[in-house]
Parts: sequence; C-alpha cells; structure tokens
Amino acid sequence: MNSRTAAILYRLVFAVLSLTAVFVQFFAVTVAGGLSVFNFFCYFTNLSNLMISAVFIISAVRLIVGRTDPSDSDVAIRGGAVVYIVFVGVVFNTILADGDVGAVIPWVNTVVHIIVPIAGLADWIIWAPRRRLPFSVTLWWMIWPVVYSLFSLIRGAIDGFYPYPFYNPERSGGYGGVALWCLALIVGFFVLANVVRWVGNLRHRTLEPAS
Repeated sequence: MNSRTAAILYRLVFAVLSLTAVFVQFFAVTVAGGLSVFNFFCYFTNLSNLMISAVFIISAVRLIVGRTDPSDSDVAIRGGAVVYIVFVGVVFNTILADGDVGAVIPWVNTVVHIIVPIAGLADWIIWAPRRRLPFSVTLWWMIWPVVYSLFSLIRGAIDGFYPYPFYNPERSGGYGGVALWCLALIVGFFVLANVVRWVGNLRHRTLEPAS
C-alpha cells in the first residue's frame, strides 16, 4: 500500500468514525431526549469533529482524483482543523474529564475527545504539509476560538446556556474568573497553534506528504 492509498483510507475511516459518533449522540440523546438541537451544535467538540471530518473527506477526495499539491489556503485550513481538534482533546483531558459532561454516550465520548484528536495530529505528522506555514497563519487560526468564546459568553448572558463551565460566571467565581479562564484558554490555544505550525514546518522537508 503506497502513501496516497494509506492517506485516503486513513482519512475516510476516521471521518466516518467521527461523524458516526457525533450523529449517534445527536439522534440517540439530543433528538430522542427532546433536547435543543441548536445547543448541540454550540459545543466546540461537536463543531471541531465536524470540521476535521470535512477536511479528511475533502482531502481524501482530492487524492482520489489525483491532486497532490494544495494551495497555501488549503494547508492553512487543514492546519486550523488540526489545531481545533487537538485543542478539544487537550482541554477535555486536562480540565473537563473529571467533571459532569452530561448525557454523553461513553464510546462517543472516547471517540470525539480522544481518538479523533489523536488521529488529527497523527495525520498532520505523517502526511506533513508541502508548504511552509508562516507565523501569521496562527493569528488566523485564533479568530475562530475568539469568536466562539465571545458568542458563548454573550449567548449565555442572554439565555443562561453555557456550553462549558469555564464560561459560566456562576461556576467560575464571577466574570473575573471567566476572564481569567478565557485568557488562559486563549494563551494555551496560541501555544498549541504554534506547536502545530512548528511540527508541520519541521517535518515537511523530511517526509513525502500525501496531501
């Protein structure tokens, strides 16, 4: 099996696994339990799993039709999806794992918070980007988590729904505690984004990538 075939199979398998986990949770818990559909798609975990799945599928299709050298924007989008899904894994396993995660099906929890984040990072390492990513790309990657955090805070202040406890002032010691949490998360994300960029740039000269 050559690198191209391995990449296609790898990405399709993990895309299917991720999408299966997300939508089993959606239909078996959210829909069946009469819970808010909108709230389901307000979780960073679910959104990030959908993003990395889309990237995997599109990348696999590109390889199937013979394209091998993506543009800078394609690499930046792929890298962003990797950063987001790895961030999901890091935050869950360091902050949220011992807390109340709600009615999450156990195997789904393992897939979306552990298996897919590892798969996303492994894909980035094994099939490194062809193009060197500049520092500025990390600033573009920062936009989505900042927008997401602002939306979650504003939405929560309006109707009381917070997707994660660190956004909730009642569980974080007031808005001062929320501000500290957000600052810590943004700094952590910035560090992670630069690590992912560094890994891609370090490896792209030594590996023959499939994408």
